[in-house]
Order: sequence, then C-alpha cells, then structure tokens
Amino acid sequence: MKALKIFSIAILLSAAFGCGKLDLKPTNDLTADDVFNSPLGYKQALAKVYGAFALTGNATTGQQDIPAEIVKDEGNSDFLRLYWNLQELTTDEAAWSWSSDAGILGLHELSWSSTNAITAGLYYRCFFQITLCNDFIRQSSDERISGKGFSETDLQEIKRYRAEARFLRAYQYWVLMDLFASPPFVTEDFKLGTKELPQQISRTDLFNYIESELKAIDSDLFPAKTGEYGRANQAAAWALLSRMYLNAEVYTKTPKYTEAITYAKKIIEAGYTLHGNYRELTIADNHLNTDENIFTINYDGTHTQNYGGTTYLMHGPANVPADISGSNGDWGGLRTTQNFVSLFPNYSGNTDQRAMFYTTGQTLEMDELYLSKSGFSPIKFRNKTKSGGDAPHLDPAKDFSDIDFPLFRFGEVYLNYAEAVLRGGTGGDQTTALDYLNKLRTRAYGNTSGNISANQLTLDFILDERGRELYFEAHRRTDLVRFNKFTTADYLWAWKGGVKAGTAVSASRNIFPIPSSDLASNPNLKQNQ
Repeated sequence: MKALKIFSIAILLSAAFGCGKLDLKPTNDLTADDVFNSPLGYKQALAKVYGAFALTGNATTGQQDIPAEIVKDEGNSDFLRLYWNLQELTTDEAAWSWSSDAGILGLHELSWSSTNAITAGLYYRCFFQITLCNDFIRQSSDERISGKGFSETDLQEIKRYRAEARFLRAYQYWVLMDLFASPPFVTEDFKLGTKELPQQISRTDLFNYIESELKAIDSDLFPAKTGEYGRANQAAAWALLSRMYLNAEVYTKTPKYTEAITYAKKIIEAGYTLHGNYRELTIADNHLNTDENIFTINYDGTHTQNYGGTTYLMHGPANVPADISGSNGDWGGLRTTQNFVSLFPNYSGNTDQRAMFYTTGQTLEMDELYLSKSGFSPIKFRNKTKSGGDAPHLDPAKDFSDIDFPLFRFGEVYLNYAEAVLRGGTGGDQTTALDYLNKLRTRAYGNTSGNISANQLTLDFILDERGRELYFEAHRRTDLVRFNKFTTADYLWAWKGGVKAGTAVSASRNIFPIPSSDLASNPNLKQNQ
C-alpha cells in the first residue's frame, strides 16, 4: 500500500460467525504473542486489517482468505470486487459479459438465490474482515497492553489503532446492514473456542450499534484532514454517519435527515474541497487528491496485486484499447445500459466531462445482456497519471492497477447535504443545497453552463445527479433502494427483471439473502427474505 505496507502476518484467529469452513489457520509458526509484543507488531497487525480490504490473501494467488468452496476464482474474492458487483451489476450502471462466472447469472436480472456465489462471497468476506478487526481490538484492549512496558506515546498510538479497527469493523457492519439487513453479530467479546453460535441482530439494533461505535471513537481517531493517507480519520467516521443517516428511514423506518446534514456540515467545515478536475478522481495518481479523498482503499501495482479491486475496474470495460485503460488489454466484461447513458444530456457533444464512455464498435442499446459489444463501456478508472504517463507503481506486465478506490470522497458529502435538505432535514437550507449542486456541475462542465435553478432542484434531479457524479463508485443500488426505484416499476432499465425493456420485481430483492450454508450451520439464524 502507498502509506501502509502490507505485512503477511498469520494471526491465530477463529472465524466465530457460524460457518466452520472459514476457520482461519496460521500459515507459519507465528502466534498472537509473537505478533503483539511490540508497537511495531501492532502496526503490522493493523496493516493486515487494512490490507484485507485490498487483497485476496497473503499472496497474489494461492493463499486466499475466502476458501475456494465459497468463491472458486480467487480474483473474484476480494472485498471491493464482490461489493462492487452487488452494488453496480444489479443496477442500470453495469452489466458483465461473462455469464459463466459463478454468481453472475441473476444479478442484473434481480433473480439471485441464497446459494449465489457472489452474495455468499461478500457475506463471508465481510465477516472475515470483522474477525480480523475483533481480534485486533481484543489484543489492543487497555488490559492487554498495560503490562507490556510500552511508552505512554506508544500506548496512545495503539489506542488510535484500536479506534481505526473499530471504524473498519463498523464499516463492514454497515455493508452487511445495507445489503443483508439482519446478519449474525459478533464483537471482540464473543467467546472463542466454545460451542456458542452468534445471534442474529435486527437491522434497527445494528444501526444503533454502528452509530454508537462511530460516535464513541471520534476523539481517538486522527483529526479530520490529518493522519497517514489511507488510514481512517474523524472525517471518515463522519462520512459514514452522514451516509447512514441519509438511509436511516430504509434501515429503521425512522428518518434522520437532520443528522445527515449535521455530519455533512462537519466535513464541509473541516476544509475538504472538490478536486479541480473530475477526470482525475479515479486515475493512477489519485492518491494526490487529498483535497477531496476522505477514505480510500489503496491499490499499488507492485504491493497490492490481485485480480479484483480497481484492477477489475481498469481491465473490465469491454473492448477498450490498452492505451486508454493503461493496462495490457481489456477483459471484455463491463458495459452500461442506454438508460444510464441517457442521464448525460447532449452526450454526443461531451458537454458533461463526467460522461466517460468508450463507444467504438459498441452499441448504445443493450440488446443482449451477455454480449461484450452490447452497451457503451465506461472508462472512468484509467491506470494513467494526470500527465497521461504510466502509473507510478506500474508492474512491468501492466496486469495490476495503481488506482485507489474512494470509499468516501467530498462530492458525495455535497449530495448528501442537498438530498437531506429536500427531504425535510433541518440545519441546512435550499439555497446552500443549490450552491453545492452547482459547484459539482461547474466542475463537471468546466463552467457555469450546466448550473441549475432553484425550481430544478428536486429529489429526482438529485438521484440523477448522484448517478452522474458517483457512477461506478458502488453507490447505485443503495441510492435506488432509498428512492424506491430499485425493484419497482418507477424506474426501468434494460434487462431489469430479466426483460429487455425492464420490469418490476418483488420488493424482497431490496436486500440479499443470508447464504444457505450459514443458515444450515447456525440454527440461530432466520432468512431475511
């Protein structure tokens, strides 16, 4: 990683969430006592917790975290590729050509089952990462570190590490809450080595837990806009709270739009700004965009090699020449629907700089779902620098990406503020909301020609603007669910529901099912659909 090098450390853990298949076994002779015996050991262990977001295991291939019986192809098993597929392939923004890939059939058609390999893969990946967090939090408790002879400075630093691990755990639980509603629940207090199995937590109780965790760690994190790049600071926690409050009515049936405004304002007041050029947000040297990036998954072509992550987003778009993507060639996979392209008015004139599609040899209409030339190919993630040169940590074969993925960036904060104001939240105003939307559009157009007036600022406009601003950044499914357009006939796109023109599906598809394998191994769980 660019700021945190990855150390391949085997930690003696047990995956205590119900599925014996996923017990972690050490790959060398290190024990927890060996790892957690120095301040450096704690930082190395924290690097593994962060690294689990960017890697599939302790090597590029062959030592995968998630067993092959869950996700057969290791390249499909990293967190971002799994999460991105469920957030994007299920919507108007993306389709994948390889119908033979395990779990792909049924995603875009909204017809998956509880044995789908991608839904199961993300579920177990989230719990793998929660397990790493739980163990780190357990090993870094005040009781565990107080007698080790560390200096007061080191003790305070380890306390910060623990807060970061709590944030990363809260983020993973938010993913589970958003996608699976009511998962099993395990913290550092869970008794390992017993026959006890985790209990299922309600969506509302999980929301309350995540909220309390993020508030509890606030003073222990780096202040906003400080700390090592790629590590969570206060603004990362505020951004997750703002996003969570924006969706609170979906999660708990109780709106919290005022709170969404409150935490958006905290980030705005902390000094983040929009990066000057939209097309530089998702390229090989985007680690320099500290004006806008709040929290990223860091990828490095030499140190974080795997076939998921932004490598997938760089290679994936169908039929894109290598000199455009900055790779050694395309995988013939990712395309978008004509419905999504239509969100960019005057596309042929390329007025909105956010409209980045490769069209040569591609059809606008997605007449066939699993055909690589059917639909335009988004080229938002390009392994090139701002100057057009090669990635700074380019691997010689150009197999792997150097592009960091923005889990949270400032553009989303403006959108959260504006939507929460329009939905009735207090503490903000529509004049400011309009100003924030027009700042986004001024950047997109390079001038004020795309700015809107007050009467054009509607909720439907904001949904479309979120699509234009945040596409391919793993927001779309969550946004469509919040607007009640994911499963309903209110918005149709090509092949929604398995029909070329699109059709409504059951509201049960607003969440994903708990994998049947976990239901079979833990009698405390009930299916959430």
